[in-house]
Amino acid sequence: MFFVRRLVFLIAVLVSSTHCADEPKKPNVVLILTDDQAVDTIAAAKVWGVDSSVIQTPNMDRLFREGTSFTHCYNPGAWHGAVCVASRSMLNTGKFLWYCRDAEKDRFKDLVETKRFWSQRMHDAGYETFLFGKWHVEAPADSLFDHVVHLRPGMAPTVKNAYQRPVEGNEDVWKPWDTRNGGYWSGGKHWSEVLAEDATASIRNAAASEKPFFMYVAFNAPHDPRQSPREFIDKYPLDKVPVPENFLPENPHIDAMGLGPKGPDGMRDENLAPYPRTPFAVKTHRREYQAMVAHLDVQIGRILDALDQTGVSENTFVILTSDHGLALGRHGLLGKQNLYEHSLRTPFIIRGPGIPKDKRLSTRIHMQDAMATALDIAGADADGLDFKSLLPLMRGERETEDPPIYAAFAPDRQRAVIDGNLKLILYPEDHTQLLFDLEKDPLEMNPLADRLADKKRLFRRLLDLQKQLGDPLDLRPSFPDLNPDS
Repeated sequence: MFFVRRLVFLIAVLVSSTHCADEPKKPNVVLILTDDQAVDTIAAAKVWGVDSSVIQTPNMDRLFREGTSFTHCYNPGAWHGAVCVASRSMLNTGKFLWYCRDAEKDRFKDLVETKRFWSQRMHDAGYETFLFGKWHVEAPADSLFDHVVHLRPGMAPTVKNAYQRPVEGNEDVWKPWDTRNGGYWSGGKHWSEVLAEDATASIRNAAASEKPFFMYVAFNAPHDPRQSPREFIDKYPLDKVPVPENFLPENPHIDAMGLGPKGPDGMRDENLAPYPRTPFAVKTHRREYQAMVAHLDVQIGRILDALDQTGVSENTFVILTSDHGLALGRHGLLGKQNLYEHSLRTPFIIRGPGIPKDKRLSTRIHMQDAMATALDIAGADADGLDFKSLLPLMRGERETEDPPIYAAFAPDRQRAVIDGNLKLILYPEDHTQLLFDLEKDPLEMNPLADRLADKKRLFRRLLDLQKQLGDPLDLRPSFPDLNPDS
Protein backbone atom coordinates (compact mmCIF):
# COMPACT_ATOMS: atom_id res chain seq x y z
CA MET A 1 0.00 0.00 0.00
CA PHE A 2 2.85 2.34 0.89
CA PHE A 3 4.50 1.54 -2.48
CA VAL A 4 1.29 2.43 -4.37
CA ARG A 5 0.89 5.74 -2.51
CA ARG A 6 4.55 6.55 -3.16
CA LEU A 7 4.15 5.76 -6.86
CA VAL A 8 1.07 7.98 -7.13
CA PHE A 9 2.94 10.79 -5.38
CA LEU A 10 5.94 10.55 -7.76
CA ILE A 11 3.69 10.51 -10.82
CA ALA A 12 1.87 13.62 -9.51
CA VAL A 13 5.18 15.42 -8.96
CA LEU A 14 6.36 14.43 -12.43
CA VAL A 15 3.15 15.63 -14.08
CA SER A 16 3.28 18.85 -12.10
CA SER A 17 6.92 19.44 -13.02
CA THR A 18 6.26 18.75 -16.69
CA HIS A 19 3.30 21.11 -16.65
CA CYS A 20 5.40 23.88 -15.03
CA ALA A 21 8.19 23.36 -17.55
CA ASP A 22 5.73 23.75 -20.41
CA GLU A 23 4.30 26.98 -19.02
CA PRO A 24 5.92 30.05 -20.58
CA LYS A 25 7.53 32.44 -18.14
CA LYS A 26 5.46 35.54 -17.57
CA PRO A 27 6.90 38.63 -19.25
CA ASN A 28 9.06 40.95 -17.18
CA VAL A 29 7.98 44.56 -16.70
CA VAL A 30 10.37 47.51 -16.37
CA LEU A 31 9.01 50.96 -15.61
CA ILE A 32 11.46 53.79 -16.34
CA LEU A 33 10.03 56.81 -14.54
CA THR A 34 11.69 60.21 -14.93
CA ASP A 35 11.02 63.43 -13.03
CA ASP A 36 9.99 66.75 -14.61
CA GLN A 37 10.54 65.45 -18.15
CA ALA A 38 8.57 67.56 -20.62
CA VAL A 39 6.70 65.93 -23.49
CA ASP A 40 8.95 67.54 -26.12
CA THR A 41 12.24 66.14 -24.81
CA ILE A 42 12.48 63.03 -27.00
CA ALA A 43 13.90 63.98 -30.38
CA ALA A 44 12.23 61.20 -32.38
CA ALA A 45 8.78 62.23 -31.13
CA LYS A 46 9.11 65.70 -32.68
CA VAL A 47 6.43 67.15 -30.41
CA TRP A 48 5.93 70.85 -31.22
CA GLY A 49 8.64 70.50 -33.86
CA VAL A 50 11.44 69.70 -31.42
CA ASP A 51 13.93 67.19 -32.85
CA SER A 52 17.61 66.21 -32.62
CA SER A 53 18.66 69.71 -33.66
CA VAL A 54 17.42 70.89 -30.25
CA ILE A 55 17.62 67.80 -28.01
CA GLN A 56 19.81 64.69 -28.30
CA THR A 57 18.22 61.47 -27.04
CA PRO A 58 19.45 58.50 -29.14
CA ASN A 59 18.43 55.87 -26.55
CA MET A 60 14.95 57.19 -25.93
CA ASP A 61 14.67 57.58 -29.73
CA ARG A 62 15.51 53.89 -30.00
CA LEU A 63 12.76 53.02 -27.55
CA PHE A 64 10.39 55.24 -29.52
CA ARG A 65 11.14 53.35 -32.75
CA GLU A 66 10.88 49.93 -31.08
CA GLY A 67 7.53 50.57 -29.41
CA THR A 68 4.31 52.53 -29.39
CA SER A 69 4.25 56.15 -28.24
CA PHE A 70 1.28 58.08 -26.86
CA THR A 71 1.71 61.73 -27.78
CA HIS A 72 -1.09 63.03 -25.54
CA CYS A 73 -0.39 61.53 -22.13
CA TYR A 74 -1.58 63.58 -19.14
CA ASN A 75 -1.05 63.85 -15.42
CA PRO A 76 -4.32 65.00 -13.76
CA GLY A 77 -2.59 67.56 -11.53
CA ALA A 78 -1.85 67.93 -7.83
CA TRP A 79 -3.23 69.18 -4.54
CA HIS A 80 -0.06 71.13 -3.63
CA GLY A 81 3.24 72.34 -5.09
CA ALA A 82 4.96 68.95 -5.05
CA VAL A 83 3.15 67.72 -8.14
CA CYS A 84 5.27 64.56 -8.21
CA VAL A 85 3.72 63.40 -4.91
CA ALA A 86 0.21 63.41 -6.33
CA SER A 87 1.29 61.94 -9.66
CA ARG A 88 3.24 59.07 -8.09
CA SER A 89 0.53 58.42 -5.52
CA MET A 90 -1.99 57.94 -8.32
CA LEU A 91 0.49 55.87 -10.30
CA ASN A 92 1.14 53.40 -7.49
CA THR A 93 -2.41 53.07 -6.17
CA GLY A 94 -4.41 53.33 -9.38
CA LYS A 95 -6.71 55.79 -7.62
CA PHE A 96 -7.58 59.30 -8.78
CA LEU A 97 -6.36 62.65 -7.47
CA TRP A 98 -8.74 63.54 -4.67
CA TYR A 99 -8.96 60.00 -3.35
CA CYS A 100 -5.17 60.01 -3.04
CA ARG A 101 -5.13 63.35 -1.28
CA ASP A 102 -7.51 62.06 1.38
CA ALA A 103 -5.82 58.67 1.64
CA GLU A 104 -2.41 60.29 1.99
CA LYS A 105 -3.46 61.73 5.35
CA ASP A 106 -3.42 58.18 6.72
CA ARG A 107 -0.33 57.29 4.69
CA PHE A 108 -2.39 54.89 2.57
CA LYS A 109 -2.60 52.50 5.52
CA ASP A 110 -5.66 50.62 4.29
CA LEU A 111 -4.29 50.19 0.76
CA VAL A 112 -1.02 48.79 2.12
CA GLU A 113 -2.77 46.38 4.45
CA THR A 114 -5.09 45.10 1.72
CA LYS A 115 -2.20 44.83 -0.78
CA ARG A 116 -3.63 47.29 -3.28
CA PHE A 117 -0.37 49.00 -4.25
CA TRP A 118 1.04 48.29 -7.72
CA SER A 119 4.12 46.42 -6.47
CA GLN A 120 2.06 44.31 -4.06
CA ARG A 121 -0.30 43.22 -6.85
CA MET A 122 2.70 42.28 -9.02
CA HIS A 123 4.24 40.33 -6.16
CA ASP A 124 1.01 38.40 -5.61
CA ALA A 125 1.03 37.57 -9.34
CA GLY A 126 4.39 35.83 -8.91
CA TYR A 127 6.80 38.69 -9.64
CA GLU A 128 10.01 39.60 -7.87
CA THR A 129 9.76 43.34 -7.31
CA PHE A 130 12.48 46.01 -7.27
CA LEU A 131 12.53 49.73 -6.51
CA PHE A 132 15.46 51.93 -7.49
CA GLY A 133 15.71 55.67 -6.80
CA LYS A 134 12.91 58.13 -6.10
CA TRP A 135 9.74 57.08 -4.27
CA HIS A 136 8.07 60.22 -2.80
CA VAL A 137 4.83 58.46 -1.83
CA GLU A 138 3.48 58.48 1.72
CA ALA A 139 3.77 54.71 2.10
CA PRO A 140 6.62 52.50 3.36
CA ALA A 141 8.60 51.46 0.27
CA ASP A 142 10.59 48.82 2.17
CA SER A 143 7.43 46.84 2.90
CA LEU A 144 6.01 47.22 -0.62
CA PHE A 145 8.93 45.88 -2.69
CA ASP A 146 11.09 42.78 -2.36
CA HIS A 147 14.21 44.86 -3.03
CA VAL A 148 14.78 48.59 -2.48
CA VAL A 149 18.11 50.01 -3.62
CA HIS A 150 19.35 53.56 -3.00
CA LEU A 151 15.98 55.01 -2.05
CA ARG A 152 16.03 58.72 -2.90
CA PRO A 153 14.03 61.69 -1.59
CA GLY A 154 11.76 63.94 -3.65
CA MET A 155 14.67 65.91 -5.06
CA ALA A 156 18.43 66.05 -4.79
CA PRO A 157 19.77 68.46 -2.16
CA THR A 158 19.84 71.99 -3.48
CA VAL A 159 21.88 75.06 -2.59
CA LYS A 160 21.19 78.79 -2.44
CA ASN A 161 23.19 79.77 -5.51
CA ALA A 162 20.98 77.57 -7.72
CA TYR A 163 18.15 80.15 -7.35
CA GLN A 164 17.37 83.55 -8.86
CA ARG A 165 19.91 83.06 -11.61
CA PRO A 166 21.36 83.99 -14.00
CA VAL A 167 21.28 87.76 -14.30
CA GLU A 168 22.70 88.95 -17.61
CA GLY A 169 25.87 90.96 -17.09
CA ASN A 170 26.53 89.50 -13.62
CA GLU A 171 28.80 86.56 -12.81
CA ASP A 172 26.91 83.28 -12.55
CA VAL A 173 28.58 81.26 -9.80
CA TRP A 174 26.45 78.17 -10.52
CA LYS A 175 28.28 75.48 -12.50
CA PRO A 176 26.27 72.31 -13.28
CA TRP A 177 29.40 70.15 -13.31
CA ASP A 178 30.82 71.45 -10.00
CA THR A 179 30.68 68.46 -7.67
CA ARG A 180 31.33 70.73 -4.66
CA ASN A 181 27.70 71.90 -4.89
CA GLY A 182 26.44 68.49 -3.80
CA GLY A 183 22.97 67.94 -5.17
CA TYR A 184 23.12 65.06 -7.66
CA TRP A 185 26.80 64.69 -6.81
CA SER A 186 26.02 63.90 -3.15
CA GLY A 187 27.72 60.61 -2.33
CA GLY A 188 30.47 61.06 -4.94
CA LYS A 189 28.70 59.94 -8.13
CA HIS A 190 25.82 61.46 -10.07
CA TRP A 191 22.56 59.91 -8.86
CA SER A 192 21.45 59.03 -12.40
CA GLU A 193 24.62 57.00 -12.90
CA VAL A 194 24.20 55.24 -9.55
CA LEU A 195 20.64 54.28 -10.46
CA ALA A 196 21.70 52.90 -13.84
CA GLU A 197 24.38 50.80 -12.15
CA ASP A 198 21.90 49.47 -9.58
CA ALA A 199 19.32 48.60 -12.23
CA THR A 200 21.73 46.92 -14.65
CA ALA A 201 23.27 44.81 -11.88
CA SER A 202 19.83 43.69 -10.74
CA ILE A 203 18.77 42.88 -14.31
CA ARG A 204 21.77 40.57 -14.68
CA ASN A 205 20.89 38.78 -11.45
CA ALA A 206 17.14 38.61 -12.09
CA ALA A 207 17.58 37.37 -15.65
CA ALA A 208 18.77 34.02 -14.29
CA SER A 209 15.78 33.62 -11.97
CA GLU A 210 12.78 31.45 -12.74
CA LYS A 211 10.53 34.25 -11.50
CA PRO A 212 9.58 37.19 -13.71
CA PHE A 213 10.64 40.58 -12.43
CA PHE A 214 8.96 43.96 -12.03
CA MET A 215 11.41 46.86 -11.79
CA TYR A 216 10.36 50.37 -10.79
CA VAL A 217 13.31 52.43 -12.03
CA ALA A 218 12.71 55.99 -10.84
CA PHE A 219 15.21 58.69 -11.79
CA ASN A 220 15.23 62.05 -10.02
CA ALA A 221 16.50 63.64 -13.26
CA PRO A 222 15.88 65.94 -15.01
CA HIS A 223 14.39 67.67 -11.93
CA ASP A 224 16.49 70.57 -10.65
CA PRO A 225 19.15 71.24 -9.44
CA ARG A 226 20.16 71.10 -13.10
CA GLN A 227 23.46 69.24 -12.82
CA SER A 228 25.34 67.05 -15.27
CA PRO A 229 28.96 66.48 -16.36
CA ARG A 230 30.61 69.28 -18.37
CA GLU A 231 30.62 67.27 -21.60
CA PHE A 232 26.80 67.32 -21.66
CA ILE A 233 26.60 71.06 -21.09
CA ASP A 234 29.00 71.53 -23.99
CA LYS A 235 26.56 69.74 -26.31
CA TYR A 236 24.30 72.82 -26.09
CA PRO A 237 26.05 76.13 -26.82
CA LEU A 238 23.95 78.93 -25.36
CA ASP A 239 23.62 80.76 -28.68
CA LYS A 240 22.09 77.62 -30.22
CA VAL A 241 19.41 77.12 -27.55
CA PRO A 242 16.06 78.49 -28.80
CA VAL A 243 13.69 80.56 -26.69
CA PRO A 244 10.25 78.86 -26.63
CA GLU A 245 7.76 80.30 -29.07
CA ASN A 246 5.29 80.83 -26.22
CA PHE A 247 7.87 82.58 -24.01
CA LEU A 248 6.53 85.42 -21.86
CA PRO A 249 8.46 87.69 -19.48
CA GLU A 250 5.47 87.68 -17.10
CA ASN A 251 2.30 85.69 -16.76
CA PRO A 252 -0.62 88.06 -16.09
CA HIS A 253 -2.36 85.52 -13.86
CA ILE A 254 0.60 84.30 -11.79
CA ASP A 255 -0.86 85.47 -8.46
CA ALA A 256 -4.29 84.00 -9.17
CA MET A 257 -2.58 80.71 -10.07
CA GLY A 258 -1.01 80.63 -6.61
CA LEU A 259 2.53 80.94 -7.98
CA GLY A 260 3.38 84.59 -7.36
CA PRO A 261 4.46 86.60 -4.32
CA LYS A 262 0.94 86.44 -2.85
CA GLY A 263 0.69 82.66 -2.93
CA PRO A 264 2.79 79.89 -1.35
CA ASP A 265 2.13 77.12 -3.87
CA GLY A 266 4.93 76.25 -6.24
CA MET A 267 7.07 79.24 -5.33
CA ARG A 268 10.26 77.18 -5.17
CA ASP A 269 10.15 76.27 -8.85
CA GLU A 270 9.32 79.82 -9.91
CA ASN A 271 12.22 81.22 -7.85
CA LEU A 272 14.85 79.35 -9.82
CA ALA A 273 15.15 82.25 -12.30
CA PRO A 274 14.57 85.99 -11.88
CA TYR A 275 11.10 87.38 -12.50
CA PRO A 276 10.24 88.88 -14.96
CA ARG A 277 11.85 86.24 -17.16
CA THR A 278 14.52 87.17 -19.67
CA PRO A 279 15.52 85.26 -22.82
CA PHE A 280 19.04 84.93 -21.41
CA ALA A 281 17.88 83.32 -18.15
CA VAL A 282 15.43 81.02 -19.91
CA LYS A 283 18.03 79.91 -22.46
CA THR A 284 20.50 79.18 -19.65
CA HIS A 285 18.01 77.04 -17.71
CA ARG A 286 16.90 75.25 -20.85
CA ARG A 287 20.51 74.53 -21.77
CA GLU A 288 21.18 72.95 -18.38
CA TYR A 289 17.89 71.05 -18.53
CA GLN A 290 18.65 69.66 -22.00
CA ALA A 291 22.08 68.58 -20.79
CA MET A 292 20.43 66.69 -17.92
CA VAL A 293 18.07 64.98 -20.36
CA ALA A 294 21.03 63.97 -22.56
CA HIS A 295 22.87 62.57 -19.53
CA LEU A 296 19.70 60.77 -18.44
CA ASP A 297 19.36 59.31 -21.93
CA VAL A 298 22.79 57.66 -21.63
CA GLN A 299 21.74 55.98 -18.36
CA ILE A 300 18.51 54.73 -19.94
CA GLY A 301 20.62 53.30 -22.76
CA ARG A 302 22.65 51.33 -20.21
CA ILE A 303 19.45 49.75 -18.87
CA LEU A 304 18.19 48.86 -22.36
CA ASP A 305 21.60 47.37 -23.18
CA ALA A 306 21.50 45.23 -20.02
CA LEU A 307 18.14 43.80 -21.07
CA ASP A 308 19.62 42.94 -24.47
CA GLN A 309 22.85 41.50 -23.12
CA THR A 310 21.08 39.19 -20.68
CA GLY A 311 18.74 37.91 -23.38
CA VAL A 312 15.51 39.00 -21.68
CA SER A 313 14.48 41.88 -23.96
CA GLU A 314 12.19 39.69 -26.07
CA ASN A 315 10.16 38.78 -22.99
CA THR A 316 10.23 42.19 -21.30
CA PHE A 317 7.86 45.12 -21.49
CA VAL A 318 9.51 48.51 -20.99
CA ILE A 319 7.36 51.52 -20.14
CA LEU A 320 8.97 54.96 -20.22
CA THR A 321 7.07 57.93 -18.81
CA SER A 322 7.43 60.88 -16.43
CA ASP A 323 5.40 62.18 -13.52
CA HIS A 324 4.55 65.51 -15.20
CA GLY A 325 5.98 68.13 -17.55
CA LEU A 326 7.66 71.50 -16.99
CA ALA A 327 7.30 75.09 -18.24
CA LEU A 328 10.92 76.27 -18.48
CA GLY A 329 10.09 79.76 -19.68
CA ARG A 330 6.84 79.08 -21.46
CA HIS A 331 4.01 81.42 -20.51
CA GLY A 332 6.36 83.24 -18.12
CA LEU A 333 6.64 80.16 -15.89
CA LEU A 334 9.47 77.87 -14.78
CA GLY A 335 7.74 75.02 -12.97
CA LYS A 336 4.98 72.44 -13.29
CA GLN A 337 2.34 73.94 -11.00
CA ASN A 338 0.08 75.02 -13.84
CA LEU A 339 -2.42 73.50 -16.27
CA TYR A 340 -0.87 74.40 -19.61
CA GLU A 341 -0.06 71.50 -21.93
CA HIS A 342 3.70 71.78 -21.34
CA SER A 343 3.23 70.95 -17.66
CA LEU A 344 0.34 68.47 -17.82
CA ARG A 345 1.68 66.28 -20.61
CA THR A 346 4.45 63.71 -20.33
CA PRO A 347 6.23 61.27 -22.64
CA PHE A 348 4.78 57.76 -22.70
CA ILE A 349 6.36 54.88 -24.64
CA ILE A 350 5.77 51.15 -24.28
CA ARG A 351 7.84 48.43 -25.92
CA GLY A 352 7.36 44.69 -25.61
CA PRO A 353 6.02 41.44 -27.07
CA GLY A 354 3.16 42.12 -29.47
CA ILE A 355 3.41 45.91 -29.15
CA PRO A 356 3.41 47.65 -32.57
CA LYS A 357 6.75 49.20 -33.44
CA ASP A 358 7.38 52.80 -34.46
CA LYS A 359 3.72 53.61 -33.90
CA ARG A 360 2.38 56.92 -32.64
CA LEU A 361 -1.08 57.26 -31.07
CA SER A 362 -2.67 60.62 -30.33
CA THR A 363 -5.40 59.14 -28.12
CA ARG A 364 -5.52 60.93 -24.78
CA ILE A 365 -4.37 58.78 -21.88
CA HIS A 366 -3.07 59.25 -18.33
CA MET A 367 0.47 58.39 -17.33
CA GLN A 368 -1.12 56.48 -14.44
CA ASP A 369 -2.53 54.02 -17.01
CA ALA A 370 0.92 52.44 -16.74
CA MET A 371 -0.15 50.57 -13.60
CA ALA A 372 -3.28 49.05 -15.14
CA THR A 373 -1.30 48.16 -18.26
CA ALA A 374 1.40 46.37 -16.27
CA LEU A 375 -1.17 44.44 -14.24
CA ASP A 376 -2.83 43.39 -17.50
CA ILE A 377 0.53 42.18 -18.82
CA ALA A 378 1.16 40.24 -15.62
CA GLY A 379 -2.31 38.74 -15.37
CA ALA A 380 -2.50 40.37 -11.93
CA ASP A 381 -5.50 41.57 -9.97
CA ALA A 382 -6.67 44.96 -11.29
CA ASP A 383 -9.82 45.33 -9.23
CA GLY A 384 -10.79 48.84 -8.15
CA LEU A 385 -8.55 50.87 -10.45
CA ASP A 386 -9.56 54.31 -11.73
CA PHE A 387 -7.21 54.02 -14.73
CA LYS A 388 -7.24 51.74 -17.79
CA SER A 389 -4.96 49.19 -19.41
CA LEU A 390 -3.61 50.38 -22.75
CA LEU A 391 -3.11 46.89 -24.19
CA PRO A 392 -6.58 46.67 -25.81
CA LEU A 393 -6.03 50.09 -27.37
CA MET A 394 -2.65 49.15 -28.83
CA ARG A 395 -3.92 45.82 -30.12
CA GLY A 396 -6.93 47.38 -31.80
CA GLU A 397 -9.36 45.67 -29.43
CA ARG A 398 -10.65 49.00 -28.11
CA GLU A 399 -11.69 51.95 -30.21
CA THR A 400 -9.43 54.97 -30.09
CA GLU A 401 -11.44 57.56 -28.28
CA ASP A 402 -10.55 60.93 -26.81
CA PRO A 403 -12.23 61.03 -23.41
CA PRO A 404 -12.42 64.43 -21.70
CA ILE A 405 -9.38 65.30 -19.60
CA TYR A 406 -9.80 66.83 -16.15
CA ALA A 407 -6.94 68.66 -14.44
CA ALA A 408 -6.52 70.55 -11.17
CA PHE A 409 -3.86 72.32 -9.17
CA ALA A 410 -4.16 73.06 -5.46
CA PRO A 411 -7.46 72.88 -3.60
CA ASP A 412 -8.91 76.09 -5.04
CA ARG A 413 -6.47 77.71 -7.46
CA GLN A 414 -6.72 76.16 -10.92
CA ARG A 415 -9.04 73.86 -12.87
CA ALA A 416 -9.09 72.77 -16.51
CA VAL A 417 -11.02 70.50 -18.84
CA ILE A 418 -10.29 69.31 -22.37
CA ASP A 419 -13.14 68.09 -24.55
CA GLY A 420 -12.63 67.55 -28.25
CA ASN A 421 -10.13 70.09 -29.50
CA LEU A 422 -11.14 72.75 -26.94
CA LYS A 423 -9.57 73.38 -23.55
CA LEU A 424 -10.92 75.61 -20.78
CA ILE A 425 -8.61 76.79 -17.97
CA LEU A 426 -10.16 78.54 -14.95
CA TYR A 427 -8.59 80.58 -12.14
CA PRO A 428 -11.32 81.17 -9.53
CA GLU A 429 -9.19 83.71 -7.61
CA ASP A 430 -9.57 86.38 -10.32
CA HIS A 431 -12.41 84.78 -12.33
CA THR A 432 -10.14 84.14 -15.33
CA GLN A 433 -11.48 82.02 -18.20
CA LEU A 434 -9.00 80.88 -20.87
CA LEU A 435 -10.41 78.96 -23.83
CA PHE A 436 -7.97 77.43 -26.33
CA ASP A 437 -8.37 75.49 -29.55
CA LEU A 438 -5.59 72.93 -29.14
CA GLU A 439 -5.77 71.85 -32.76
CA LYS A 440 -5.21 75.34 -34.16
CA ASP A 441 -3.23 76.68 -31.19
CA PRO A 442 -1.28 73.79 -29.59
CA LEU A 443 1.07 76.17 -27.75
CA GLU A 444 -1.88 77.94 -26.07
CA MET A 445 -0.87 81.41 -27.20
CA ASN A 446 -4.21 82.80 -28.37
CA PRO A 447 -7.11 82.49 -25.91
CA LEU A 448 -10.50 82.74 -27.57
CA ALA A 449 -12.20 85.80 -26.12
CA ASP A 450 -15.78 85.08 -27.10
CA ARG A 451 -17.30 81.63 -27.71
CA LEU A 452 -19.55 81.80 -24.61
CA ALA A 453 -21.55 78.77 -25.74
CA ASP A 454 -18.38 76.67 -25.90
CA LYS A 455 -17.24 77.90 -22.50
CA LYS A 456 -20.61 76.99 -20.99
CA ARG A 457 -20.50 73.53 -22.56
CA LEU A 458 -17.00 72.86 -21.21
CA PHE A 459 -17.89 74.30 -17.82
CA ARG A 460 -20.84 71.91 -17.59
CA ARG A 461 -18.52 69.03 -18.55
CA LEU A 462 -16.06 70.11 -15.86
CA LEU A 463 -18.77 70.23 -13.20
CA ASP A 464 -19.79 66.68 -14.13
CA LEU A 465 -16.19 65.49 -13.87
CA GLN A 466 -15.75 67.22 -10.52
CA LYS A 467 -18.75 65.36 -9.15
CA GLN A 468 -17.58 62.08 -10.63
CA LEU A 469 -14.02 62.44 -9.29
CA GLY A 470 -14.77 63.86 -5.86
CA ASP A 471 -13.40 67.37 -6.43
CA PRO A 472 -14.58 69.48 -3.43
CA LEU A 473 -14.24 72.91 -5.11
CA ASP A 474 -17.49 74.67 -6.08
CA LEU A 475 -16.65 76.73 -9.16
CA ARG A 476 -20.12 78.15 -9.73
CA PRO A 477 -19.86 81.24 -7.47
CA SER A 478 -16.67 82.34 -9.25
CA PHE A 479 -18.11 81.93 -12.74
CA PRO A 480 -21.80 82.91 -12.64
CA ASP A 481 -21.86 83.65 -16.37
CA LEU A 482 -20.93 80.01 -17.08
CA ASN A 483 -23.18 78.48 -14.45
CA PRO A 484 -25.72 76.18 -16.16
CA ASP A 485 -28.17 76.76 -13.28
CA SER A 486 -28.29 80.54 -13.74
